[in-house]
Amino acid sequence: MKKFNLLAICGPTASSKTSLAVKIASKYNGEIISCDSRQVFIGMDIGTGKDLEEYKINPTAIKYHLIDIVDPVEDYNLYRYIYDFKKAFNLIQSNDKLPILTGGSGLYLEAALKNYNLYPAPQNNELRTLLNTKTKDQLIDILKSESLEIYKKTDLSSTRRIIRGIEIAQYINNNQLDYRENNKEDNKENNKIKIIPLIIGIRWPRDILIKKIDLRLEERLQKGMIDEVKELIARGVTIERLIKFGLEYKYCALYLSNEISYTDMVEKLKIEIHKYSKRQMTWLRGMERRGLKINWIKDNKFNYIEEIINNYL
Repeated sequence: MKKFNLLAICGPTASSKTSLAVKIASKYNGEIISCDSRQVFIGMDIGTGKDLEEYKINPTAIKYHLIDIVDPVEDYNLYRYIYDFKKAFNLIQSNDKLPILTGGSGLYLEAALKNYNLYPAPQNNELRTLLNTKTKDQLIDILKSESLEIYKKTDLSSTRRIIRGIEIAQYINNNQLDYRENNKEDNKENNKIKIIPLIIGIRWPRDILIKKIDLRLEERLQKGMIDEVKELIARGVTIERLIKFGLEYKYCALYLSNEISYTDMVEKLKIEIHKYSKRQMTWLRGMERRGLKINWIKDNKFNYIEEIINNYL
């Protein structure tokens, strides 16, 4: 058996995950699978940091998956992501390539690495209306009482994801289903896959990471991030939905709605992205406690990654 059949590159936002993944794909005959909950949306390019120009190297274009696959007015959830991830994983392996998973959504990352099988629980609008009246602490308590297993795997920093977790848990409980089962006929082949991951984490000194985050934000604004949000609105994406996407889309939408000034938008965004990077590291440390070994490296030195990979070959 191979020592690994999936390489994952993880770390906080602005830690150079994409550029490293591309270099690895070029050297080790790989293709990249994104695990970013917003990069799946078409037209959300600058704010999500797709950086598609980085996928070209020497001058080969590295193939990528699960980027630009759904319209931003549509819903996309963990169940759909896992289904799409498994299809991409199987396709890459069938072409004798190495799947390389990278991105900043901890929930998607852990679910892929642990090869979750999930139910496509339908949206329950009545339940959501009720849950939206609860505090985050109350929601966490409800989720814990409904399903400890789903509670342990839910991003508790996101009220939206806590509510979705409760929705899934209640659907499973009410229908006496097995959380680990998945009875979709067209997903049986996907569920046969076995994931043997090698996980590499990128860790930067906090002060350097903050500078990288702030510099990247200024670059995105210069590239036309606000115009990108205007275009999304013109295509029918509501302000309310943009706010739900969070971070860049939330604050650009608030600015365009004249609710905050440009200066406030930039400053609030910096603060929120700094906090987000901390939450990402907290999630990754939680993944380690939940049994996933992460090989940590300092900054983005490629030779450190090569050494780790070669030790597993």
